[in-house]
Amino acid sequence: MKCFYYLAPTLESTHQISDDLHEVGVMDWFLHVISKDEAGLKREHIHSSNYLETTDIVRDGLIGANLGFIAAVIAAGLVMLLEPFGPETPKVIYFFVVVVLTLFGAWVGGLTGIDKRNKKLKRFQGDIDAGKYLILIYAFKEQEDVIREMMREKHGEARLVAIDRRFLNPFSGLRRRRRRRAGA
Repeated sequence: MKCFYYLAPTLESTHQISDDLHEVGVMDWFLHVISKDEAGLKREHIHSSNYLETTDIVRDGLIGANLGFIAAVIAAGLVMLLEPFGPETPKVIYFFVVVVLTLFGAWVGGLTGIDKRNKKLKRFQGDIDAGKYLILIYAFKEQEDVIREMMREKHGEARLVAIDRRFLNPFSGLRRRRRRRAGA
């Protein structure tokens, strides 16, 4: 499964693209639009994006969990070495230290990530602020050619700006589409 990123210039164009994608078999669950005009999307019954797509909550939560785990292993090692609870400390205490600090790290990371724009969307922020609509289309392998062909034939106004081959991985980058020069 891939995620195609298209930039559309208007709400009307975005609505028509949404309708055409439904006709070729793309369900709302696999179609999200990012825009500063959320009211317009709601009015036109266009599926808008969610916090998992627009913020870095998952990415920063995973980073926080990893940092928490590292801190937890160090803390558990210190508790084991210094024996502040005595030499007969049950081994389950070390497990709980690791679990609590790892979850705390994930929580702090998630709170940090919910305040930040998704790393993959930063390059499109200028276009979104200018009033354009970023359309994310999640396509199964058998749908990819149909979607690209339909977009090419019916919606020349929408530009394919990126393809995300690993959209589930919050650390992967986008493959940016480059414009072809005239005469090249």
